[in-house]
Amino acid sequence: MPTFSAPDGTRLSYRTYGEGDPVVCIPGGPADSRYLGDLGGLSAHRLLVVPDLRGTGESAVPEDPATYRCDRLVDDIEALRRHLGLSRTDLLGHSAGANIAVQYAARHPSRVGRLALITPGARAVGIDITGEERRELARLRSGEPWFPAAFAALEAITLGTGTDWAAVDPFFHGRWDQAARDHQVASRPDNPDAVAHFGAEGAFDPAATRAALAVLGAPVLLLAGEFDLNSTPRSVAAFAGLFPDATLVVQGGAGHYPWADDADRFTAAVSAFLG
Repeated sequence: MPTFSAPDGTRLSYRTYGEGDPVVCIPGGPADSRYLGDLGGLSAHRLLVVPDLRGTGESAVPEDPATYRCDRLVDDIEALRRHLGLSRTDLLGHSAGANIAVQYAARHPSRVGRLALITPGARAVGIDITGEERRELARLRSGEPWFPAAFAALEAITLGTGTDWAAVDPFFHGRWDQAARDHQVASRPDNPDAVAHFGAEGAFDPAATRAALAVLGAPVLLLAGEFDLNSTPRSVAAFAGLFPDATLVVQGGAGHYPWADDADRFTAAVSAFLG
């Protein structure tokens, strides 16, 4: 895998898929970026540059755990842009990676061509999702055979009486088959330090980020999954309202990983936006 050096000297790795104009694709988690794959065939349209965030995948563990903080990871994306020799870049952020992407756009607006936020986490802009909103969305799946056990676990987590997160995994996929089970395992973070420090105190300044995004000149795509409990369609719609030039797409039948649920619909929407 190709590598580059972060500002603090940490050696970071990235993968590439396809060819053409590059899109830097920031994974969520923080987890090994392999779970993104080539985003359902998006690599047929653009060159995907997919970094492993520090301490994940093939990237080195930093000397200072504080550098796992979300706002500090923005510096790694800027180092990757410089390494690639790009005057500006299109960015795609999935899940927690969207928090990095929007903080990058807020800090380096002239370096962003187009910004695609896929089932985005919204801590960076201070959008919260209530337990009732998640329960309401979850009830759309009541006809599924796994629903009773999964909904009971969700209720317990919401009430603070349970911690069986694995039991609610089906809610994050449009269909709960073996491929979805395998993908869920592949997308789990395996570096507890990276997860613990990602949202540490000082990682987010929602008011400042919102102010910067309100004048962002880049076009933005926000894509939600109809059934996604992590990034509900309502929260993604609120996120879209923060930008002057935003397109909102809700992919029917999809969960938190829309390219895995329906690759054709996902790649058609995202490739049309990216051009």
